[in-house]
Amino acid sequence: MKRQGGGQKQGAEKSIRLSEDLLWGVHPVFEGLAKEPDRFTEIILQKDKRGTKIEEIIDLARQRNVKITFVESLRLTGEESAQVRHQGIVARMSQTPLVALDELVVKLKGRIDAGENLRLMVCDSLQDPHNLGAIIRSALAAGAAGVIVTRERSAPLGGTAAKSSAGAMSHIDICQVTNLVNALKVLKKAGFWIFGAVKDAEAQSLYQTDLSMPACLVVGSEGKGIRPLVKKECDVLLSIPMAGTLDSLNSSAAAAIILFEARRQDLSSAAG
Repeated sequence: MKRQGGGQKQGAEKSIRLSEDLLWGVHPVFEGLAKEPDRFTEIILQKDKRGTKIEEIIDLARQRNVKITFVESLRLTGEESAQVRHQGIVARMSQTPLVALDELVVKLKGRIDAGENLRLMVCDSLQDPHNLGAIIRSALAAGAAGVIVTRERSAPLGGTAAKSSAGAMSHIDICQVTNLVNALKVLKKAGFWIFGAVKDAEAQSLYQTDLSMPACLVVGSEGKGIRPLVKKECDVLLSIPMAGTLDSLNSSAAAAIILFEARRQDLSSAAG
């Protein structure tokens, strides 16, 4: 199974807080990458590390399009980090295997062609794992067919997100993409309409928006919202009407409201 993208990044010293989302050491990373490559989201490697196993890890990561970040030095911080011997290599792991975009499209295309109004929840650069986990939980509860996240500038799909999802992460397809704009183009060709949640005054009210179609529901990061190029790819920009002086909700609250409005429209259509 392949994920989109690949590539390598260069950097100076990298400090990483020790967490349950990490795997470290040459042999554990090699064995994990060989057996469960779809759970690896990034490998961080010191430039000066050499050896047959290191080269095999790099080759495997490239074959599987797992991001590799080369750094001058690597330091783990946090409780019990002093006892960790990382051997110059650390991997970030997802709590659940990821689904490739092309695989997800193939899986859903037949259902779209059969007339199902499928929904995909799309998270553009969400950096808070609690919000990401809450969105995954809402997506499952609202009947969404999957969740798409960005590989760069996104919260890890690790323990914190998994706990916030209350187990939902293991029961819904999650796809991580390198280029969200290109991914949305692919989804449009498969039959999806793209709806972007914004706080613009000229955006269409959610409650005046027909969502009874195959739809990608896009929410942006906690501070900046949807990125401009992603926004341009949206067919419809919608907003959530609010009372009072607040002009926005956090990403997980906004996503839940939009997902369940789509669900409400489905139920109303079925009842009518």
